[in-house]
Amino acid sequence: MFSKLEFGKNLGHMDYIDIRSIDELHVFFHYDRPLHPLVSIVDLAKVDRSNRIPGASYRLNLYSIACKKIEGVFKYGRTSYDFREGSLMFTAPNQVLSPGVENKVEGWAIYLHPDFLNATSRGRKLTEYSFFGYHAHECLHISDAEKNILEDCLRNVGKEIGNNLDKHSHNLILTNLDLLLSYCSRFYDRQFLTRVNAGNDVVEKFERLLNDYFAQDSLINTGVPDVKYCASQLNLSANYLSDLLSKYTGKSTQEHIHLKLIDKAKHLLWSTERSISEIAYELGFEHPSHFTKIFKTKVGYAPKEFRNTKTTIKQKL
Repeated sequence: MFSKLEFGKNLGHMDYIDIRSIDELHVFFHYDRPLHPLVSIVDLAKVDRSNRIPGASYRLNLYSIACKKIEGVFKYGRTSYDFREGSLMFTAPNQVLSPGVENKVEGWAIYLHPDFLNATSRGRKLTEYSFFGYHAHECLHISDAEKNILEDCLRNVGKEIGNNLDKHSHNLILTNLDLLLSYCSRFYDRQFLTRVNAGNDVVEKFERLLNDYFAQDSLINTGVPDVKYCASQLNLSANYLSDLLSKYTGKSTQEHIHLKLIDKAKHLLWSTERSISEIAYELGFEHPSHFTKIFKTKVGYAPKEFRNTKTTIKQKL
């Protein structure tokens, strides 16, 4: 356990404060003792923020789902966000959060220790929701009706952690968490579909990004772009970009990258006399065998076989 003074001392040795458990979270919030050692529901309006150290960041070893309405500024990483309208934000363990000047905070949050979810395969499955890896500006905006649905699930979790724990408690809490996250997934699908203009704008920017990238004469120095690179260029999380592209195009970020790569490879195979190895290196592959494997998987032919199809087509003509 640590005190306010110990928080201050920690800052002399690190850039953030580690909060490793539900118990430590309640101490940090100056909140009542937790009812469950691994799960907690917090009324954000009742959190005591007087012990916050200006400029300090903190790192939670917890999953969190927070429905916030804030008068002030909230920082996630190096960026500030406006939560005046109320939004649902998800974080996974070890993400660094940096609260700014929060004049008034309303809403709720549920915090889950990884041990609670990792104890069973059913719990581990809940950690696979991609929105736990979204950035703060990719939060879920919900209607009042949707908010009521989620709070019904939350109340059921609260009833379970408020009761004496028994052999059914863990399963019943997971059941209601599963329902809550399933609704969040549905609401995110709705958000992708209703924000068509914003989604199409991202798709167009992504296409331009890939076109410009693969327009380079050679990728020897830069290599094939990865999902993380593309997402960072668009100021999005890798998870959010892939989910958005899947909803709008039916293909993931990686699939789009591979399609552009294959298009350029086809052009080089048919328009030049370079060897397969030379083309592989030019496309940024360190090992030609990796290029051959991807090409054959996507096209159905090995690069050499594909090159030979050009001769076959000419003969037919």
